[in-house]
Parts: sequence; structure tokens; C-alpha cells
Amino acid sequence: MSKIIEGMEGFFGRGAFESKIFADNTCCFIGAFGNVGVVKTNDGLILFDIALRLFGPRVFQQVRKFSDKPVKYIIYSHGHFDHCLGYAPFIEEIKQKGWEMPQVIAHENCIRRFEKYSMLSDHQIWTYKQQFASVGVTMTSTESISGALDPTIIIRGNDTYKFNLGGYKFEIYHDKGETDDSIWMYFLEKKVLFTGDLMVSSYPNIGSPFRVQRYAKDWALAMDKMMGKNAEYLLPGHGSLFEGKKDVQELLQITADALNFVHDEVVKRLNQGKWFEQIYEEMLAIYPDKFKDHPFLQPKYGDYRFAINDVYRLYHGWYDTGNPTSLFPAKSDEIARELLKIGSSEDYINRAKILYDGGKLQLALHVIDVVINGSTDASDLLIDAYKLKVKILKHQAAEEESFIAKNILKTGVSQLKDKTKELKKSLK
Repeated sequence: MSKIIEGMEGFFGRGAFESKIFADNTCCFIGAFGNVGVVKTNDGLILFDIALRLFGPRVFQQVRKFSDKPVKYIIYSHGHFDHCLGYAPFIEEIKQKGWEMPQVIAHENCIRRFEKYSMLSDHQIWTYKQQFASVGVTMTSTESISGALDPTIIIRGNDTYKFNLGGYKFEIYHDKGETDDSIWMYFLEKKVLFTGDLMVSSYPNIGSPFRVQRYAKDWALAMDKMMGKNAEYLLPGHGSLFEGKKDVQELLQITADALNFVHDEVVKRLNQGKWFEQIYEEMLAIYPDKFKDHPFLQPKYGDYRFAINDVYRLYHGWYDTGNPTSLFPAKSDEIARELLKIGSSEDYINRAKILYDGGKLQLALHVIDVVINGSTDASDLLIDAYKLKVKILKHQAAEEESFIAKNILKTGVSQLKDKTKELKKSLK
């Protein structure tokens, strides 16, 4: 757990894993890999999200420091495993004390998400290994989402769910954003927003390389709805608690503006008949400084570059180059072998080194991949290619701000090092 906290604090800040009581002692922010919001009433507690399974004991301890009242509601902001699996200590306590089980609130799409994850369980484990292993977050079959508590109150479509507890009023809304099952809660009397991953304290996590479609325009509309509440506190799915109406409104407004910008500018270029490569390069060139430099939009987890991809794929098919060659592409290793018949492996390695020395890291990767993909036999040259690619990826990772991108690059380094060891053994 300490490795996870240390790895994530670099992106979300030191305060992201602290606990804090606020809103006249009625609420508690518990920083975890997925944050937990607690509301205390005379009739019991509400837990908005329940964190990663690994963080369950820590969350339980912090909740019990805050209050000894029974948990009446557990709310899943969405169905990602870092938000809905840390329940075990609470269930054990309920059984020991003979309390009633809490109501579990989720959107109907959350149930479909659980079913999808069950169908793709091995794939889920593989993707989490790619994305999070460098900070110690892994998923095994025993930690999969299939173990989540079943929802007992299901929100259908765009319905708003309202309930009272201990004399307080709560409203739950559904809006698509990072996921299609997102819900957020507003605590009326204390003006507190519980957003889940509709807010992650940095650039929205839209277009994550290993994840399915996200929804920029709907996400921006969710921000607009939240702004209408004039909240004084915002508890995000990741990162630190936001306090003060001014900061909360600024956070919501700048996030909505950024999401509208990436959506509308990609759509404009689609309507101009442009293909993805041109759209992507133009979008990088026009990204405004007001977003690039804003402290609430730093690419700590999500990334503007990812968002461009996400909006494009929402409205466009997989044929994205405009080049008929890519309609039915040959295998990449076959293409590489043909290129190696034109120029030697040494030529490609030397050219990749020149590109690397000139700071053209991405081009260097494409060139060195010709040797890696096109080599049919183990050789010292192939080892040299692996080593150079490791060097380039390490350089990219050191410069990369996005947590997701950095970890994918680091995972690539680890995999190449393993391949290098196997290759050296085969040459002995």
C-alpha cells in the first residue's frame, strides 16, 4: 500500500491520501486510491464509494475514527474496481453487531459494467498490469469486480434519486463522463458535491489508452449541472478535497470549458473532412495556454492528447488514415522484414541513434521497431535494438507528466528487459 500511495502522491499531491473532517463535522474526506466520502447523520452513515479492496482496512479505520454509527448507504459513483471493493471490514462488523445490511445504490449501467468485467476478467487483469504495475496496483481473479456488493437501489436512465437520512436531504444524478454509469451526489444542507471520477483534480481521464469510450460533451454538461448547485465543497474521485465556493466553481467551469473545447474542435475538423493524423497535429498546435497552464487541468492522470483520440473515436470508425493501404494492412513484422531487405539492421540502429541524439524520440522508436519486428533470429544486433528502445522509453517516461502514459512506458521498459534476458540466454 505504501508503494501505491507514494506513486500516486506524485500526481495527485500529498493531501490526496489524507483524511479530513469538514462541513460542520458532518462529512469526512478519506483519501485512497479511489477517494471515499462519508456523511454522518443521527440515523447512520453514507459512504460515497468504498475504495480499492487493498485500502478497505485503512478506510474502515478512518471511518471509525470519524463515527461509530452503522453504515446505512453505500453508493457506487461508478463500477471501477478502485471505487467499490473495499467493503469487507464493514460487512464483517455488520455481521458481528447484528446490524442491517446497508442499501447499495448504483446506476443500471453499473450492473452491465460488472457483467462485462466478468466476461472479460482475464483481459481486465492484463490491462491493469499494463497500466498500474509500476506503483504496485494489480488485479487478480480474487480481486476482480465480480466480488462487488450487488446494488439494491438501481437508478434507471436519467432519473434523479432523492432520499433523506437523519433529517438531511440528498440528491443523486446520473451523467455520462469517464463512464456511462457515473452518478454524483449533492448534500443539500451542507452544499457538498460528491463527484466520483467526474472530477479527478486534474485533466479529466478521458481517452485512457486501455479503456473504452468516454463522453466529453456529456461530461461538460455534468459540470454545468454541478455548477448550478453553488456548492462550497467538492470531494473528487481522486486527488484532494476542494473547499470554498470560488475554487469549486472555477474547477467546474474550467473543466467544462476544456471538455467543450476538445469536443467542439475535433468535431469541426471531422466536418472539414480531415483524417485523424491531421486533426491530432492541429489540435496539439491550438491547445490554449489557459488550459495548458491551469493548475486544475494539469495532465497528471488524464491527458489532452488522450482526449483528442477519445472524441474522434466517438464519431468515427476505425479507418482513420484515409490511405487505402491501411484498410487491410499486412502484418507489421512482414513489413519490417521487407524494409530490412532494403537497409540493414545496422543502418536502422544507427539512424535511430541519430534521431535519439537529436531529441526525436518518437521517430527513433518507429525506426528501431523495424529491427525489432523484422528480426527473425536471435542476435547481438537485436539485443542492441532492445537496449536502445529501453533507453528511449526511459527518456520518454522521465519527461512524461501523465500517470497513465508514464506507467505504460515503464511497463514497456520492464517487458523489453525481460526479453533481453531471454535473448541473451538463447545466445549462450
